Amino acid sequence: MRPHINSYQFSWFDWFCLIYPPGWLILFNRHWQHYHVDRDGWNWLEYGLFLLPGGFYLALLLRWLRLGCRSPQWEERQFDPSYQQAFRDEILAPILKYYFRGSLQQIENLPQNGPLIVAMNHAGMCFPWDFLGLACLLGQNRSWMVRPLAGISLFEHPWVKWWLPPGWSQVLGGVKAELNDFKTVLGDCIVLLYAPEGLRGPQKGWKRRYQLERFHPSFIQLSDRYRIPILPVVCLGNESLHPWSLNLKRWARRLKLPFLPISILMFAFILFPSMGVWASRSRLSYYIQPLYQPWSEVFQSKTPKDFQSSSEQQRESELKQLNRSSAYLQAQQLRVKLQNQIDYLLKN
Repeated sequence: MRPHINSYQFSWFDWFCLIYPPGWLILFNRHWQHYHVDRDGWNWLEYGLFLLPGGFYLALLLRWLRLGCRSPQWEERQFDPSYQQAFRDEILAPILKYYFRGSLQQIENLPQNGPLIVAMNHAGMCFPWDFLGLACLLGQNRSWMVRPLAGISLFEHPWVKWWLPPGWSQVLGGVKAELNDFKTVLGDCIVLLYAPEGLRGPQKGWKRRYQLERFHPSFIQLSDRYRIPILPVVCLGNESLHPWSLNLKRWARRLKLPFLPISILMFAFILFPSMGVWASRSRLSYYIQPLYQPWSEVFQSKTPKDFQSSSEQQRESELKQLNRSSAYLQAQQLRVKLQNQIDYLLKN
């Protein structure tokens, strides 16, 4: 981030972009260009075309020609806490307050300090506004630098490279959903935002919007290894970020996308592709659950004494299998607890 830059101030054009869905992508890029040099980025003529039906395609062609018939240069960047705070306070906060109406509930369960793995249900089949909203609210309430774990496509897919500035996700603290990156970040003792359902969460679509999918046990294993507590969070409202949507799984695989929704809103997206970072208006409510510590849970299973008759190699293999099985059981038990909480909140 360039030093000695004044904070970003909303102009009338920014407020217009906030209330006009095709303008959200303009907000993201203008804010980045205020703090960073972006030689390959969008310009004012192209921003204007975003606002017209089909204009994004012409803007894309003009930018491609301007760059010498090539894609924007991709840069590997590092997490910048200063820019995360600026983006949170100057862009995310107004959107969350006036549009998504985000709020934290049961805040008495929110600890004062990290490190933490914040595990939340994920839905919506759209840009991850439920994650960004929680990261923003936690930052505002506890001044935490929250780092969300995100799918590889949010970093490397060609569409993202054209939509957003180079390294945008990394600079804001995004962590690739790869085991090595996961371990490295946990070793830094930070607050990590994690979706135990993985991509199965948003992929489930509108019909199963309130049903939690199977939890991946990796966060239980790493929580136990590093002694980092898990803070479960239930989000209601994220299912309405892209309502009445179905997932075209076969076409998603062909296009190398995490999901490919089809709904009434997709007709607007075809005319205005810059709406890829937009979502339907909703009320995002985050219900903080009590801390969960996997190492304090007791399971009735085999103990090392049960392996005494085995060879050393076989005993080591069976112990590893036991640990994996235990983590899987704990992950599914936590899923059941959160599912019961969702069912309770929906009834009340």
